[in-house]
Amino acid sequence: MKVEDTFGYRVIYDWLNGKKLRPFKFQVETWEHILNGNSGLVNAPTGCGKTFSVFLGTLIDFINRHEDNFRKKTRNNLQLLWITPLRALAKDIGRAMEEVIDELHMGWKVGIRNGDTELSERQKQSRQMPEVLIITPESLHLLLAQKNNNEIFQSLRWIAVDEWHELLGSKRGVQVELAISRIIRLQGPAGNKIASIWGISATIGNLDQAMETLLSPLVTDLSNSSGFGKIVKAKIDKPIEIESVFPDEIEKYPWAGHLGIKLIDKVIPIIEQSRTTLIFINTRGMSERWYQEILNVCPDLAGLIALHHGSVDAELRIWVEEALHSGKLKAVVCTASLDLGVDFRPVETVIQVGSPKGVARFLQRAGRSGHQPGQVSKIYFLPTHSLELVEAAALKTAMKLNFIESREPMVLCFDVLIQYLSTRAIGGGFFPDEIFEEVKSTHCYREMTKDEWNEILYFISAGGAALQQYDEFKKVEIINGLYVINSRRIAMRHRLHIGTIVSDAMMKVKFMSGGYIGVIEEYFVSRLQPGDVFTLAGRNLEFVMIKDMTAIVRKSNSKKSKVPSWNGGRMPLSSNLGLMLRKKFNEAPLTLEQGIAPMDVPDIELRKLQPLFLLQHQLSHIPNENELLIEQIETKDGFHLFVYPFEGRLVHEAMAALLAFRISLVRPITFSFAMNDYGFELLSDQPIPVDDSNVYELFSQDNLTQDIQRSVNSAEMARRKFRDIAVIGGLIFQGYPGEYKKARHLQSSASLLFNVFSEYDPHNLLLRQAYNEVMDQQMEEARLRGMLDRIQRSKIVIRFLDKLTPFCFPIKVDSMREELSSEKLEDRVKRMQLQLSR
Repeated sequence: MKVEDTFGYRVIYDWLNGKKLRPFKFQVETWEHILNGNSGLVNAPTGCGKTFSVFLGTLIDFINRHEDNFRKKTRNNLQLLWITPLRALAKDIGRAMEEVIDELHMGWKVGIRNGDTELSERQKQSRQMPEVLIITPESLHLLLAQKNNNEIFQSLRWIAVDEWHELLGSKRGVQVELAISRIIRLQGPAGNKIASIWGISATIGNLDQAMETLLSPLVTDLSNSSGFGKIVKAKIDKPIEIESVFPDEIEKYPWAGHLGIKLIDKVIPIIEQSRTTLIFINTRGMSERWYQEILNVCPDLAGLIALHHGSVDAELRIWVEEALHSGKLKAVVCTASLDLGVDFRPVETVIQVGSPKGVARFLQRAGRSGHQPGQVSKIYFLPTHSLELVEAAALKTAMKLNFIESREPMVLCFDVLIQYLSTRAIGGGFFPDEIFEEVKSTHCYREMTKDEWNEILYFISAGGAALQQYDEFKKVEIINGLYVINSRRIAMRHRLHIGTIVSDAMMKVKFMSGGYIGVIEEYFVSRLQPGDVFTLAGRNLEFVMIKDMTAIVRKSNSKKSKVPSWNGGRMPLSSNLGLMLRKKFNEAPLTLEQGIAPMDVPDIELRKLQPLFLLQHQLSHIPNENELLIEQIETKDGFHLFVYPFEGRLVHEAMAALLAFRISLVRPITFSFAMNDYGFELLSDQPIPVDDSNVYELFSQDNLTQDIQRSVNSAEMARRKFRDIAVIGGLIFQGYPGEYKKARHLQSSASLLFNVFSEYDPHNLLLRQAYNEVMDQQMEEARLRGMLDRIQRSKIVIRFLDKLTPFCFPIKVDSMREELSSEKLEDRVKRMQLQLSR
């Protein structure tokens, strides 16, 4: 059926025409697929109407089926389920949908259901479901825990998963897969009308796999349909302007983190000349510093600048978002909390402070500006040290080539499955044989064996082989073959902790006079003494005491304050950006003698870095993409081995441990490590036996898995990873609201269980999962293997030097951070730079 020939299309077209708008070709294509009952994935640049490509298609379909009374028809029950990863997105999307519905004079209602939804609103939805329900993955699983959940989804015609690229590759994405598999089965046996599923995604490298993962539960029912799954790509050239901010003088010996703040005088004019600017900082701690420094340098911005990150109180965040919408703010300093598709139309400019470490993330953030079709997205790249300018050049080239990272879907997450089965046991129970194929229809559990399934069932009903003596782990009862949770206490505790986001224990921060400011991690508060001053939400606060698991504070006028550091803030370099970075070193401008004059190089960033490249070339070597550079240097600190794979911090951490282990097999020797995204250092008190005779052997893939496990304390890493798995799987109860257990208590409980499983149930699925997650996520084993394979095919260049080089200097400085305060570190670095310059 051609959508343009339908009554519904004419209604929507006339509405758009009245607003002087025309639908994009990709939107019309999506509407036609929705009209024909197809499922698929919409891929379009940020700010080009992805939301309307699906939402207006559902309206057209509804209007076509109710031509005579589409405006009067009300109480239609749930028609469209809109799954979104962020609460902030829900409000924005709901506002846009309600505007369309009101202007079309339709009787549809839009509801929002997430952790912020009032009890009265949830009860109202239970009595009469709105036509559109915007929901997070966690709240969707809470719906599945209701006894009458099958009635909720009987009328459902469409499921939309917004920002699917963000959910894919996470356990929240697995939650979505499981929920969709359940909804599809609730709608009746194969052959009945089942909901169409549409993913909405920004550009990622594996769109086909992303769609296949999302639609996997449908394949069982629609295996005979031709052309299953449609990818609709918006062929829209969204112009993005990237401009680097340069220091007045390029440091030949750069070091991480210090340069950004020093360029603040160059940021103020950018803010002043734009209507609204978003300033993206990679960590929450640094965002607090930037906010304060901007106000110190430009007090006129007081009241016109705000701070937004995940630890700021929800009410304050909502106020900032509303003020952004209305154009009241001149600038907002933010973190990834504003990465995703919230539509802030007044934003004209984005400033990225420090490398975003990935092409997709940079694209996403650039798209926050000019967030409308046809408008230019303007983003400034502000380096935190000189070498990051190479990343700016690499990002520009990667974006031109559309060289975007892939997001690999997760597999066999048994902790999420245990949680889900408990959810189902609360929501009326389940028969294992009926649910097995349903779970197997998802991408995540497609390879699960019957033995693994039976072990999971035994675990939730009897505690498994190791915990069968403890009643608290026998949560699910079996009554005439039905697996069900009848205990109200167990059910309530389970509902409280549905979800897969496990963070370090947070503590609320509250004024003595009342009013919440935000949250900080428990470990940071534990180091504070009464009278200490720290910064949160852009305010200086004096710590008074801890009361009822809340940090009580008062305002402080102190000029000096501690900035909280939140764990997990540093992102590793992506493999795509690492590859482009290595290619960029091919173009490093040296002198006319090498045949590369500065003006022959198209990237201004590389031209600006010529003094640094020239010094690196004179002292050592600049590796091209088919080379691995190793530098050996002796200083008064000892013997240094610097290696530059340009593969990201996590891979370098694993490789440093692996290399140290393999060298120790040649000669008994001890090392300390340091690493950044460009390379790593091994430091010893004796010469390091690495040369042309053994270097390829040291970087071999042979016995890689065994060597990794012997080179790092994999059991200890798995033990820490097991804490999150145990929390998600419900083995550890985190406590009731306001009475959460301390992080160290959670860790000790998890350690105890880890020891029990290791001793009495060594083949336990959750134990296996912990080790797998360490290898896949922390050690990035697949990427490590790829790097070693590349090195075997590359030329390894070893240089024996008598002084530090521009490449190794930032790694050397990172190795000193643990020993020195930031002020002392800066003094020490200046002395080192002066000595090296001489």
